[in-house]
Amino acid sequence: MNIILAEAAEVVDSQLTLSDYRAEHIVKVLKSEIGDRLRVGIINGMRGFGTISALQKKFPFSASVNLELSESPGTLPPLDLILALPRPIMLKRILSQVTALGVGTIHLVNANRVEKSFWEAGLLQPQEYRPHLLHGLEQAVDTRMPEIRLHPKFKPFIEDFCPSLVGDYHYLLLADPKGEHRLVDVVGEKTGRILLAAGPEGGWVPYEVQKFREQGFFCCTIGERILKVDTAIIALHASITALRQRR
Repeated sequence: MNIILAEAAEVVDSQLTLSDYRAEHIVKVLKSEIGDRLRVGIINGMRGFGTISALQKKFPFSASVNLELSESPGTLPPLDLILALPRPIMLKRILSQVTALGVGTIHLVNANRVEKSFWEAGLLQPQEYRPHLLHGLEQAVDTRMPEIRLHPKFKPFIEDFCPSLVGDYHYLLLADPKGEHRLVDVVGEKTGRILLAAGPEGGWVPYEVQKFREQGFFCCTIGERILKVDTAIIALHASITALRQRR
């Protein structure tokens, strides 16, 4: 945990009082003392530092922190993600990892090779997936929480919702190991936003690929090797980021 994150409602008169896992982290991991300064941020709000004014080092742990927040939230990440809903255990990893890397909105969509039971997972409830997003923000020292949007039916998503979505992006990328384009040939000099679509285990079926093409997506590959979804997402994000930074 590289930053202590809090809800705005937890702050009273510029003071934050903690008595949960964050207080335990301050005591047992950071081994902080009264007077020490910590990185602190408000979820979807300002960042800065806090000075510890009170500390309970034995269970139940507690800490009071006087806040000095002067940094604006980080800029909106330039990449949004369309992700065919993976199995819950994999989704947990992906949410944490892409949040740490930086993503604005994550659209979780259905696909032919997505098991129906995945849509019944408790993880799709905000109170269940939110901790995994927070973990990513804590790792990256960020406060801007990604937005999660659920699309349990593919056809309404691609035919009704997607046309109003794609106009916000300069690059529309569909990840597919058999894609005819390389990322390096598609991601050019433009600095606008990117929408990346990644399929399920087993990949998109031809019908889904064609539907994405009709919306203007370029079918791209980062190599011939078949990767698991969570690995592929990190590799794609890293490749896109590297191309943007180089250019």
